[in-house]
Order: sequence, then C-alpha cells, then structure tokens
Amino acid sequence: MPDRYHVAACQTDFPAARTRDEIGERTRRMCTMIRDTIEGYAPFFDVRLLVFPEFAHAAPIYETAEKLRERLSVELPNEHTDAYEKLCREFGCYIQTGSFLEVDDAWPGALFNTTVLIGPTGVLSKYRKVNPWIPWEVHTSPHDIPDYDLEPFPVVDTDLGKLGVAICYDWLFPETIRQIAFNGAEIILRVSAYMDPWGAVPPMDWWTLFNRARAVENTVYVVAANQGASMSNYPPFSWPGGSMVVDYDGRVLSQADPGPGEKVVVGPVDLAALRAERERRQGHDMRSHLRSGIHPYMNSEWLDPDGGESLITVESLRERIRRAKGKLRDR
Repeated sequence: MPDRYHVAACQTDFPAARTRDEIGERTRRMCTMIRDTIEGYAPFFDVRLLVFPEFAHAAPIYETAEKLRERLSVELPNEHTDAYEKLCREFGCYIQTGSFLEVDDAWPGALFNTTVLIGPTGVLSKYRKVNPWIPWEVHTSPHDIPDYDLEPFPVVDTDLGKLGVAICYDWLFPETIRQIAFNGAEIILRVSAYMDPWGAVPPMDWWTLFNRARAVENTVYVVAANQGASMSNYPPFSWPGGSMVVDYDGRVLSQADPGPGEKVVVGPVDLAALRAERERRQGHDMRSHLRSGIHPYMNSEWLDPDGGESLITVESLRERIRRAKGKLRDR
C-alpha cells in the first residue's frame, strides 16, 4: 500500500443527455480524461484515484421519475463501468464514476442516483444518494425503501486506504458524512453538481465551506469533483466547478479555478500522516470525543419515508416536506 499518492478531481462540461444512447459518448470522453491525466502527470505524480461529478452520465432533466426511467435509466454494472474497469486494470488505478440514473430489478419501482467505485478487480461499491435534492430530484432514497437490505454507506478497504463516497446534497447533512467516517473511511469522495450561487465563490461558497468542515469534523481527506457545465448545458442553473482536494485539517491542497468547463486538479494524499494524526491526537479528535447518546433528535423520523411509493413526484415531495416542517414547529 503506498503511503503517498495523488488523486484527481475531474469536472465535466457535457450537454445534458436526453436518452441513454448518448451516455456512451460521455463515457468515452471521461475515459480519455482518465488516460490523459494519468499519463500526463506521470513525470510528476502517481495519480491513482480519479473522481468525477454528479450528472456526468445523465442528469434528471425530465420532470417525472417515469420519464427518467423510460429515457435515461440504466442497470449497473454495464458497458460503461466495463470501460472504466479496463482502464483500472491497465493503470492500477481507482475510479469513482460520475453518477448514473439507476434501476434495479430488486426494487422495480425505484430510480436511484448512483455512483460506482471501480478498481483493478472490478466494481467495488455502489452508492445511492441518500438525500436527493428535493423537491426537484424525484430519485429514490435507500431510506425510503422498507426492505432495503444493502449497506447505504459502503466503505471499501483498498490499497489506497479506506474509501467512502457521498453525492452532492448529502454533504449538507453532517450525519451522513459522519456515518461514512464511522464506517471507517479515511478518504471521502464527493461526486457533486453544486450550482450557483452556493458554490464555489463568495459570498456564499457553501462548496468550500462544507468540504473543509466535513474534512475537519471527521479527520478525513476529501476529494470533491464538481460539475462544470455551462448554463446552456443544464438549464436553469450554472455550475461553477471549483473541484478540490482537502486534507484532514481542512487545508485546500489544490482547487480548480471557479467557472464552467472541463478541468482536472490533482493533489496529494499522505495516508501515513493521516493515520499518525488520528492515533496521536487527544485534542480536536471529534470522532473519539463524540457523546452520541445525548443527541436524541436522531431517534426521531423527520422526513417521513415514502412507504415504497413507486413514482415519486414533486407534489408528493412537497407534502412530505410540509409534514416535516409541522413536526419541527411542534417541538
């Protein structure tokens, strides 16, 4: 296991695919980006891990889950993940894919927003977005499936360390990222499509704020790949990029200049330093200091599960949000 290697946060700028037949073109471009990054940086850095943004393969451009399932959904693994696996075997690297709109026969009514971790031996984990950006994202959360029997927060022990991942809006929930950390993650990857005005420039810049905060809270490296699509590609939002690598003390090690467009930034990961800090620290070690039993709010359900609703709609999401706000007012 290398103590030190480099990671790449890769942002894309594709027109939104309208059918699944257009996904292959995007996969081919990302495969080229992977090869160019590894070979181009070889005289300087050993790039072993590459992370791509949310919506890189397909975005929820249709207003209903039914249309998204019909036109853009795919099963995983598939020919696209096979292409990435081939590169992982060739270069000995790991790839956290951009997100797919996924269907699975195990849950025939569900539509997931999913990213896959791939290594030289194939698909290593599948992460389905736990906190869709409601009310506009009509994806299914694992939280809302009564018989969901898979680990919602997978962490994979690799020769690059223990890798976890979460998608975009998940990062605004400290509980989600903390669970990944408590599942053992040393490096947490952010597959994101974070739009203006919340990132990646002042006065808001939630993008940098939450990437740095989650790194510090959990003593982890964060590799955050953000969508860099122009407004014409994914209306009505513009996507500011700003992809970055952050260390366990919240230091930004590298960052793409804000603004749309394809960009790749690389940064170092020092596993030995991370592990030494985790072992050495008695102060500012928020994982070992956590007094979880004094926080009863986690024992309550705020946003009700949808009860296995087969076709989530914007209207049904608004109603669930209304009920959650009522619970909060009643406190």
